[in-house]
Amino acid sequence: MSIPAGANTRIILRLEMNKQIASFAQIAAVIGESGGDIVAIDVTRSDQVTTVRDITVNVYDKKHADLIVQAAGRLAGVRVLQVSDQTFLMHIGGKIEMTPKTPIKNRDDLSRVYTPGVAQVCLAIHEKPSRAHSLTIKRNTIAVVSDGSAVLGLGNIGPEAAMPVMEGKAVLFKQFAGVDAFPICLDTQDTDEIVRIVKALAPTFGGINLEDISAPRCFEIERRLIEDLDIPVFHDDQHGTAVVLLAGLLNAVKLVGKRLEDCKVVVCGIGAAGTACTKILMAAGVRNIVGVDRNGAIASGIPYENEAWSWYAEHTNPQRLTGSLSEVIAGADVFIGVSGPGVLKIDDLKKMAQDPIVFAMANPTPEILPEEAEPYVRVMATGRSDYPNQINNVLCFPGIFRGILDCRASRVTEEMKLAAAQAIASVVTEEELNEHYIIPSVFNHSVVERVREAVIKAAIESGVARKSVPANGKVIVSL
Repeated sequence: MSIPAGANTRIILRLEMNKQIASFAQIAAVIGESGGDIVAIDVTRSDQVTTVRDITVNVYDKKHADLIVQAAGRLAGVRVLQVSDQTFLMHIGGKIEMTPKTPIKNRDDLSRVYTPGVAQVCLAIHEKPSRAHSLTIKRNTIAVVSDGSAVLGLGNIGPEAAMPVMEGKAVLFKQFAGVDAFPICLDTQDTDEIVRIVKALAPTFGGINLEDISAPRCFEIERRLIEDLDIPVFHDDQHGTAVVLLAGLLNAVKLVGKRLEDCKVVVCGIGAAGTACTKILMAAGVRNIVGVDRNGAIASGIPYENEAWSWYAEHTNPQRLTGSLSEVIAGADVFIGVSGPGVLKIDDLKKMAQDPIVFAMANPTPEILPEEAEPYVRVMATGRSDYPNQINNVLCFPGIFRGILDCRASRVTEEMKLAAAQAIASVVTEEELNEHYIIPSVFNHSVVERVREAVIKAAIESGVARKSVPANGKVIVSL
């Protein structure tokens, strides 16, 4: 067994060895025979009988790591005490922390930061509550709220297990756009209770980012919070995905010489993301959208218990197509997948229109693998970072919330989402645009500022901005 090129996963084996029975040479040999590559050795404890060593080993996936651990554990005189990897080490103690902006060096500082000086600020806010936006963390802080019911690729794993994802989201907000975000995972999946809790928390925050809440509850939760709160509420699984999808699609149709409004688009997976993608495509002018889920195409005249599907049936599929994905994909210019692995087949691709565009965004395994689709499609995009054209929400949410906070928008309008998509697409220049580069990298420094500016402009035009922003107002992007 040998490690494939590009393997970059490392594990750290903490092994206790009986000196009289086992030797490090035996351990090194077993790891090497199992295909592992030892890159570091540290002795953490040693006495006359035993020694404990941390051995850092390059592996290529979890299965390979398990193989090495089992092989080492079978050696006489060797006991595996602990196994960790770089990902787990990064999460120890969480990935974020709170630090004060103003150090307290003496009694005078203390009296200003806390009592008695803070009373003046409290009274000023009590007199005019809107001052909280400038005198508290509300100015630059959002809540990342989840109930852990629909964590990407993992499903309903609950609030504690969802916390690392929400922490990661907070890291991305800060790193890319300077936005302070705090993860809040709720131990309830009751719609009414979630709405009540978020409303009660809202005075602390300048915006609410809903995350990984299952459909159809997520639709009602977002709708009710938008109606009841005076700060923007944004369900990123819906709208972030939709914005980045549209950005990529704007460049894809430009590349193949088609007009978006003339395209037949098939959307596979009509949940939260699929519905939001459909709505933003409709707002962008697409007229012929066919939605497909497990039971086939969604069409008017068919009764649905799901309220969201009933809406979908009445507003899409103008030709009332019925049948499976393989049946309705004939003649489609664009396939958008937000469903599950392997649902799109090569025979389906052969039925599509000339120069087909395929966005297979199921994660971690797309609806069809790019290497399978490549001979039959003109443009291919996925949700994965190891293939070209990654449709990644991080291109959207940092810049959108940076703009929202800077202009103190009361809500996110459809015009702001469209503007964000167009801004993301504009980062790819005419010279750069090609089949393997229709969407900018998440590390492109221009993305956040372009999105921020576009969102502020659209918010002002939509009448939801409550603060003017200097034309040269810039956000610092730290990468």
